[in-house]
Amino acid sequence: MKLDITSHDSMHQNGDAGASIDLDDAIFGLEPRRDLIARMVRYQLAKRRAGTHQSKARADIARTGKKMVKQKGSGGARHGSARAPQFRGGGKAFGPVSRDHAHDLPKKVRALALKHALSAKAKGGDLIVWADASLAEGKTKVLVENFGKIGLANALIVDGSQTNETFALAARNIHNIDVLPIQGINVYDILRREKLVLTRAAVDALEARFR
Repeated sequence: MKLDITSHDSMHQNGDAGASIDLDDAIFGLEPRRDLIARMVRYQLAKRRAGTHQSKARADIARTGKKMVKQKGSGGARHGSARAPQFRGGGKAFGPVSRDHAHDLPKKVRALALKHALSAKAKGGDLIVWADASLAEGKTKVLVENFGKIGLANALIVDGSQTNETFALAARNIHNIDVLPIQGINVYDILRREKLVLTRAAVDALEARFR
């Protein structure tokens, strides 16, 4: 697959901007499988859940356990403890408990899901390759103007092993724009944004990773 290399700044194109790049079909040219992508998204969302929800059961309530009334003769139910769930101030029956929501997903499946997410963006025409993601002056206003000129309003921008600090600072206050180094690329963030922008360094790193 061949894709043109562009730039976020049409006035000052850098490096290879204006050229084209051959993307590896084994990474960007697959027929997207929704089931794999869905499994990976479920895995990511489950793994990031805190799991700290906790309610007090009857054993956790600081309340007397003395038998409330006599076993016989009261004419009512034979209650044994005020900690029981049916009483005000008693424990909660079958309430949430702290637990880990994460589940296993084979490493090969996770890697394949990332390839299919990348391929889905490429197939949908939502993949953009930049020469780099740098900015001379760390001004959000400048970056907003640049994005407006190229029609970029909702995107995940992935750079090489290190993001350009000036660019990242300018972009962090722009709504619906995320900037990540290549180590942070993941299926969920790719899908939650309309466009995926990869720098030349990010493409090289991806192809080296899956080689």
